[in-house]
This record gives sequence, C-alpha cells and structure tokens, in this order.
Amino acid sequence: MAIITALSVWLIPILIGIVILHGTIKKVPTYETFVEGGKEGFNIAVSIIPFIVGMLVSIGVFRASGALDYFLNMLKPILAAIGVPPQVVPLALIRPISGNGALGMMSDLIAQYGPDSFIGRLASTIQGSTDTTFYIITVYFGAVGIKKIGDALKVGLLVDFVGISAAIIIVTYVFG
Repeated sequence: MAIITALSVWLIPILIGIVILHGTIKKVPTYETFVEGGKEGFNIAVSIIPFIVGMLVSIGVFRASGALDYFLNMLKPILAAIGVPPQVVPLALIRPISGNGALGMMSDLIAQYGPDSFIGRLASTIQGSTDTTFYIITVYFGAVGIKKIGDALKVGLLVDFVGISAAIIIVTYVFG
C-alpha cells in the first residue's frame, strides 16, 4: 500500500518532468509551447460558455415546469413491475444531460438511503456506468462547429440506456 501511495504522489510530477526533458532534448521551446497551449485552452473555455449556459437553463426549465414529476408518475407502474425503485429514475434521466445535476441527485439519494442500501448502490453504479451525452454533444461538438449530431446522439443515448440497464441488472443480481 505504501508503494501505491508513493507512486500516486510522484507519478504526475515525474510525467511532467519527462515531457519537459523530452522537449528540451528535441529543442522544443517548452515554456512558450506551454503558454500557447494555455491560451488555446482559455479561448476554448470562453467559446463553450454559451453552450453551457443554454444547457443549464434547459435543465432548470425541465425540472421547474413539473415535466419531470409528470413523467415519473407515468412510469411508476412499469417501474414497479420490473423492480426498479422510482427514486433512481430522475438520476437516470438527468445523467445524460448534466453530470453535476446527476452527482447532486446521487448525493441526495446516498444521504437519504445510505451508501450500502440498494438505492445507494444502484445510484452509484448508474453514475459510474453512464455519461453526460447531451452535455458532451452540446459543448464539444458546438465548440468545433459540428452541426450534424444525429448519429452521435443516437449512439450516445443507446450507450446510456445499456449502461443504466446493465447497472439495474447487475446491482439487482449482486445486491438484490
């Protein structure tokens, strides 16, 4: 365990040192290249702000309008039939849209039901087995100017569905 701790402390500084040493040997102006990369990163961060604001406003409107609650009430009979706790459905719906929103929901579920409860384990597994598909498509595709997102959206949502389904099946099998 001490070896892993020491390795985790020193791994990043060693990698940075190797990159600097390699750049110096190859006669690359490492500091200037680093500063130029920082400028590009800042410009990208500024260019994606409108996409992030749009996504956050959309999420807020969806939740505040009551559409999420209406949708959950429609799904309750189906969820009960397949043994899925309705408490995790908002997490499964929000996860493809917002990582921070999903993390907040997962934290609430764990605080309310406990980390070792079925709901806590299922929420944690859903959080780890899915991604923020809409966020990725909106921010990253928008930043590089990609307009045709149909296929990427379909595949991303399919993968999220598979991740959520696998989480439900595996957590039910292992802990149910």
